[in-house]
Amino acid sequence: MPRLEDEIRRLMEGETARLHAAPDLLDRVMRLRRARRARVKTAMVTASVLASVAVVAAPVVYLATAAQRATPSTQVTTSATLEPAIDDTPPVRTEPKNLGDLGDGLAFGHVKVGYLPEGLRWSTRSIDHGDMYSTSYNYKGDAEGFYQVQILMYEEEAVREVTERIQRYREEKDGEDVMIGDRSGYLVVQHVGEDGMAGSPTLFLKMGDRQWAEITFSPVYAKEFSGAEAVNTELRKIAKGLTSTM
Repeated sequence: MPRLEDEIRRLMEGETARLHAAPDLLDRVMRLRRARRARVKTAMVTASVLASVAVVAAPVVYLATAAQRATPSTQVTTSATLEPAIDDTPPVRTEPKNLGDLGDGLAFGHVKVGYLPEGLRWSTRSIDHGDMYSTSYNYKGDAEGFYQVQILMYEEEAVREVTERIQRYREEKDGEDVMIGDRSGYLVVQHVGEDGMAGSPTLFLKMGDRQWAEITFSPVYAKEFSGAEAVNTELRKIAKGLTSTM
């Protein structure tokens, strides 16, 4: 097999020198084939692979040479066009930034929290995606505990995502429009599964043209209240206590 590979390489280098084709065409074809096979590195090149390279490479050189001889006054230039290598390596998952030390967690990003249900403390856990950020509150006040209340903020470009979601709820007649003082909002139970899962009571609040809040109770926490009306009352209180600092 080394002889065949050397012969192919020699012929290609000789014939393509005048045609400006890449002398390393064989190596590039071999690399392409390896990329198409899920980038699996092999220690040996089989005879069938070399034969297929010869079939592919030889006609390219032959046809280009024939064209040049048929029209001696015209310079023929060829270049091997290879498909880009397929990168099938899974992307490295990067964790989003957090909002840092928020102290008591009652002020984060561009919002201040004026009211939380009794017994809740900042969980020390937060997420920062720039124009969408969030933090949560629970009884333990640590990142290991399950959340009871989560507040997500949407700003600038992220506002479109939340308003489109609300519009879908309206079209499906799921939830209802509400007013929190002079601010509009939308009350709905999200993530209700087909298996009858309780879902997450949620209140969306428009805090400005470039800012919306999403206040969510966990399904487990919602069960601690006497019913949906009691949960909605607490959601409204949290919403009423939110102040924008934009």
